[in-house]
Amino acid sequence: MIQQQMQSVCLKGEDIGSKRKELRRYFHQSFDLFESLFDLLTSDDVFYQQSEPTRHPMIFYFAHTAIFYINKLIVSGALNDRIDPHFENLFAVGVDEMSWDVESSRLHWPSVDAIRVYRNKVRVCVDELITTWPMTLPITQGDPFWAIWMGIEHERIHIETSSVLHRQMPLAFIRPHENFPLCPVRGECVENSLISFQRREVTLGKGSKDHGLYGWDNEYGVETRKVEAFEASKYLVSNGEFMDFVMANGYGISRWWDDEGVKYLRIRNATCPPFWIPHVDGSYTYRALCEEIPMPYNWPVEVNALEAEAFCRWKSAQEGREYRLPAEEEWEVMAQAGGIVEDIFDDSKANLNFAHYASSVPVDTFAHGELYDVVGNVWQWTQTQMAPFAGFKTHPWYDDFTEPTFDGKHNIIKGGSWASTGNEIVRTSRYAFRRHFIQHAGFRYVVGEGENEAKKQARINSLYEAWLKRYG
Repeated sequence: MIQQQMQSVCLKGEDIGSKRKELRRYFHQSFDLFESLFDLLTSDDVFYQQSEPTRHPMIFYFAHTAIFYINKLIVSGALNDRIDPHFENLFAVGVDEMSWDVESSRLHWPSVDAIRVYRNKVRVCVDELITTWPMTLPITQGDPFWAIWMGIEHERIHIETSSVLHRQMPLAFIRPHENFPLCPVRGECVENSLISFQRREVTLGKGSKDHGLYGWDNEYGVETRKVEAFEASKYLVSNGEFMDFVMANGYGISRWWDDEGVKYLRIRNATCPPFWIPHVDGSYTYRALCEEIPMPYNWPVEVNALEAEAFCRWKSAQEGREYRLPAEEEWEVMAQAGGIVEDIFDDSKANLNFAHYASSVPVDTFAHGELYDVVGNVWQWTQTQMAPFAGFKTHPWYDDFTEPTFDGKHNIIKGGSWASTGNEIVRTSRYAFRRHFIQHAGFRYVVGEGENEAKKQARINSLYEAWLKRYG
């Protein structure tokens, strides 16, 4: 790794000089780690390639995290003058999925060297602000320093999402890097089983206080939910366990897929998980970040929510029990039972924060109570769509971060992955992606009371209709 990753910097403190040094180190480490990911690209020409047809070329993301700092510092009042108004407009929006047209061609993008120069200017600018701007502790949401924290945590999100895009890039454009080693432990499928959890009540959300750590606006507010008794799979679903579904022609039988899933299969022509590579003899290899390797059957499978739900429908039909994805509150029950009670996940006890490898590890490596990988290894899809807690307030400096995800089309993921850092490995964090999105994400299944397909779809439709009325 580039260096052992820091935990999120606390907003509190007694000594301003020490806090400046801590924040400065956190900023530069984020900047360095993000840039080191782009060292995986074999040449500057690759920056203009699209590894994902509905996303921008990599040059966009390389610039985007830098201009974000400047745009948020301008909004916060910490800066009056821009570094490059053209760049700060060109690279401001367009991260979420869209259908890109000719505007994404190389002819409309600046040179990579021009972006490198710009990034260096941003680095100097933010470093100077951290060093000289008047600081009062604790940092609060209206403080210009919050904009710097926002920029750092935003860049750390893109460290992970850019690594996903790099992983989708053809291997001819990617080279290995000593900062990103793969786990050498690979083996046969681990047999899964179910662990029981009793009925209880949990409270979600951080209320109105930050608890000393930066948070995105969707984390604030509070909600108490009753959780009925349920059973959860001891391990994340592994490549080996998911292989049974693939070999049963699971991708070819529409019965296992909802309408959104059928659309995904048609558009993608998918026959297996996105990081599996099929061969003419019926076998599969596995695409890691920088190389193709023999299938690690005991690593967690990485799929989108549609694939995970299709597997659950298939497994339900095979066994006569109703398997489904866990709800957000059920993950919270599992986390508490597994001793995940600290604000920040412990990277010595889980595969996250780049503390071990730039890849998954076997699903039976890190125990959290009776379960394994309650946090870390890969993100875990839930059946819960992103929605605000009572008391939610949009942060005015970033009003398009959370509100677009209240549309019923974004499922919450929990737990973090091997590439998750910063706020991503904070217990109260809430992230959501479209159900067909590819991430370092997998799933575990549960059995217990929950929504049937009709009720789930009715709730999704209701969320979307409410979102249209407010934001459409």
